[in-house]
Amino acid sequence: MVSNDSESRRPVIGVTTYLEQASCGVWDTPASFLPNAYIESVTRAGGTVVLLPPQPVDPASLARVIDGLDGLVLTGGKDVDPARYGQSAHALTDEPRRDRDAWEFALLEHALEVDLPVLGICRGAQVLNVLRGGSLHQHLPDVVGHERYQLGGGIFSTVEAEVAPATRLAAILGGSVTATVYHHQAIDELGAGLVRSAVTSDGVIEAIEAPDSRFVVAVQWHPEEDLADPRLFAALVTAASTEGAPA
Repeated sequence: MVSNDSESRRPVIGVTTYLEQASCGVWDTPASFLPNAYIESVTRAGGTVVLLPPQPVDPASLARVIDGLDGLVLTGGKDVDPARYGQSAHALTDEPRRDRDAWEFALLEHALEVDLPVLGICRGAQVLNVLRGGSLHQHLPDVVGHERYQLGGGIFSTVEAEVAPATRLAAILGGSVTATVYHHQAIDELGAGLVRSAVTSDGVIEAIEAPDSRFVVAVQWHPEEDLADPRLFAALVTAASTEGAPA
């Protein structure tokens, strides 16, 4: 399906969206939307974006959606329903967005089955881990004793993370990363077939990947917030432009 002629065909990257109450002009209504930074990050890297809002879908329709994509980005957003990893909700866990959970878990499961290149971002990393049978810390300050991973008020902060050698992430970013973060949850027990590819000094997992895949990398931080550093999106687009076995 993917052409190797980058001049004639930019790879099509599906990007998941929010489904929340939103105001625009005189309207205040449930709406599917996405911060433009995600779209710009993909298009600057050479991809064409198709937005994938939460929606009911049957297996045949889902297969058609995935068949039309060359790559997939799972974006940030509200917390994954803790019932999906066998826990009751923490007092500070978001009210579940079960429609979005159902859509994104189904999308990702099928994408992994057909070895579609995937980049998970923040919530997207958590979806990947939970889908593979892992669990989450529901409120990170309970674990690390501080709130620097999510300052609140829409204010991003940065943390330093060490990138594990001999991982795909190391090939993309090198041995360390200054991560732009806004998350109050984090990966706890790692899902099957996944490896930790970046960890902070206080033990928070900031990136995971599936080494046996063509390209499945998921980061807890927000690379779309730094348009000056396109490396993760460029790596996804490159993988989406190339058919074959994992590198």
